[in-house]
Amino acid sequence: MSVQVPKEALEFFKKLEKNNDRDWFNEHKNEFKKIEKNVKAVYNAVLKSLNEHDEVDKLKMFRIYRDVRFSKNKLPYKTHFGGSFHRTKPKLRGGYYLHIQPNNESFIATGFWEPAPADLLRIRKEFEMDDTEIRAILKDKTFNSIWGNFVGDEVKTAPKGFSKDHKAIDLIKKKQYIFIKKYTDSEVLSDGFIDDVNKSFKAVRPYFNYMSEVLTTDLNGVSLI
Repeated sequence: MSVQVPKEALEFFKKLEKNNDRDWFNEHKNEFKKIEKNVKAVYNAVLKSLNEHDEVDKLKMFRIYRDVRFSKNKLPYKTHFGGSFHRTKPKLRGGYYLHIQPNNESFIATGFWEPAPADLLRIRKEFEMDDTEIRAILKDKTFNSIWGNFVGDEVKTAPKGFSKDHKAIDLIKKKQYIFIKKYTDSEVLSDGFIDDVNKSFKAVRPYFNYMSEVLTTDLNGVSLI
């Protein structure tokens, strides 16, 4: 039998949304642990598939407990599963993320969530110098049909040291270089979900190959590793 996301996972989170308190969760903790074990198998299946065409050295599944210390939202539990897959550094850059949440809020994401300041500057400088290769990747029919265009935060006009009139300012002003693909509940629960996630992640490789080359070389193309 193939590994699948159990429908109980989505049902549990729907209940938790209405009962997000410690008493209710503690009463249903054993139920959650069984679900969590099955969902971990899904994440590990994705990891195995990724390593058939990439080098991923770590899977990190995030805990259900929320850190409420600095948050206005004091609800103690997350109502989703989340896990990230880390490519082997320093040669390979970028990462993958899988988010499972009911009410058609599930998605996968890939790219660069919070680039280090030096990496962000290097990316921007690359686009300032030459944006032809990244635009070709973004316009590729297969890539675009799966991932669309960049999403994420950006500065209002131009980062310090860059012209707001530069032809690549739409790329330069971004602070994140990520892509997101959304899934319905029925798609998440289908027996083809893991295969679709893996296929989608595999399609991002031209982008990762390009960005890894950028981030492991200086502006003259000299290796930094």
